[in-house]
Amino acid sequence: MAFSRPRLGTGAPLTRRGFVGMSAAGAAAVFLGIGGRSAASPAPRHRLPDYPFKLGVASGDPLPDSVVLWTRLAPDPLAEGGLGGMPRDKRYVLRWQVAEDEQFRRVVKHGTATATPELGYSVHPEVWGLRPGRHYYYRFMLGNEISPVGRTKTAPAVGAAISSLTFAFASCQEWSSGFYTAHRHLAEQDLDVAIHLGDYLYESAINAHGGARNQPVPEHFRSETITLERYRIQYALYKSDPDLIAAHHAHPWIVTLDDHEVENDWAGEVPEASSQTKGELWMPRRAAAFQAYYENLPLRAAQLPDGPDMQLYRKLSYGNLVDFNVLDTRQYRDDQIADTWDGPQTPEAYEPRRTILGWEQEGWLLNNFARSKARWQVLANQAPLAETVTHWDPVKTVTIDNWDSYVANRQRVLNGARERGVENLIVITGDRHQNNVLNLKADYDDPDSPVVGAEFVGNSITSGGNGADMTEEGRRMLANNPHLKFWNQQRGYVRCTVTKDLWTSDFLVLPSVTEPNAPVSTRASYVVENGVPGATLDTERPVG
Repeated sequence: MAFSRPRLGTGAPLTRRGFVGMSAAGAAAVFLGIGGRSAASPAPRHRLPDYPFKLGVASGDPLPDSVVLWTRLAPDPLAEGGLGGMPRDKRYVLRWQVAEDEQFRRVVKHGTATATPELGYSVHPEVWGLRPGRHYYYRFMLGNEISPVGRTKTAPAVGAAISSLTFAFASCQEWSSGFYTAHRHLAEQDLDVAIHLGDYLYESAINAHGGARNQPVPEHFRSETITLERYRIQYALYKSDPDLIAAHHAHPWIVTLDDHEVENDWAGEVPEASSQTKGELWMPRRAAAFQAYYENLPLRAAQLPDGPDMQLYRKLSYGNLVDFNVLDTRQYRDDQIADTWDGPQTPEAYEPRRTILGWEQEGWLLNNFARSKARWQVLANQAPLAETVTHWDPVKTVTIDNWDSYVANRQRVLNGARERGVENLIVITGDRHQNNVLNLKADYDDPDSPVVGAEFVGNSITSGGNGADMTEEGRRMLANNPHLKFWNQQRGYVRCTVTKDLWTSDFLVLPSVTEPNAPVSTRASYVVENGVPGATLDTERPVG
């Protein structure tokens, strides 16, 4: 879906209708540029060298009466220093508008937000007082410059009886691995919301030719991303992609991070085994990564980091149909059982004390299960929850970085859902760079253990290159995991359509990401029937 771009250099009058809703962060939010401007701290006007909205706009975390808006001022996004060509000591007051129409004839809310260098000149105004289940259009203005127009949608009213929900989820978008064509196709979908499950950014250095894109990048991208300034310019490179910009303009997003937003395979307070930032250097790096993540995504004040800590797990509901339990499986986990991609599932993995969620988050999740009245319970999850056996030689060998290192925690979640009356448990997952459909079992060591839910693992947007429909690895995985129903390695995303009676996941794939403008097709569709745990192939749905 296309949206008109503004004519640069033209102003737009603000109406006086509406009420500017302030977030709970109060004065601190105002200082940090995520709420309205304080009358006691006027921000001076300064001329910028170029158009400041080159990274586009975004919205996120829809509630029945609210969304959060986002933009970041960056007239020179890739400039060394991380501030996108902005000065290091100025403040800018942006105006924002929310309207019922794309031409902004019916403006319903408006306000200001102050962009400061402390948050990389990003703003995150929270707009309240909106109507549930409605599309809105929004934009930002700075002086005579007008941002592109974004479209967003609020969630339905609390407990509302809704007939259907359509959303997509994506993950793993290494910029240097290929083009974001999948995001362009995702932008053209008719969705209520989109979800990103992690690896929005990769910390790796980028060579002079931009990897598979063959696009020159400046010298300061050659180092691994460690400092706040370096994370900021890495995000600027990723977010300058027009297809990613289009995906944010088209839909509100719900986001959570995985490992590469900080460092590969990090676990709580433990960096990767080969990390450049061990010991006292690790937590400052995590704090820098969290701040840059917040600065570049449509997150609310509740997610504003406090040094190396960030409140990411949260619940978003869509009437009486779906609860999205957004998980954080990185920040609170114990270290993995080994420093390899796969390895023997040792007794340590079964120890009850080991956790991937942390005890507080686990309790929060189980409490959500007990209190929810939604038909479908969804875990928006980073690393695959279902068991993944890579081979037997002669013992069971599993993938190490996912829930297979935390078996007792997995069993507590799956058994806890069943004990609390959850009949329709769905897990949506990223990380693996594969399309997988897996049935969830309460105990994978017991062949007679019942199926208690379904997991849909989506492929990467680009990470891993072009991929393939089937490989020797895929055949081995299907043979070693009887609960694995589908395997595919083509890049893309997953579109889900949910009704009271049926959940449908369509796996949309591209033949190539190393060439731009590839077509998209539906590789397979799997369904889950209300009250019947487990997924089955939808043989009636067209493929192609």
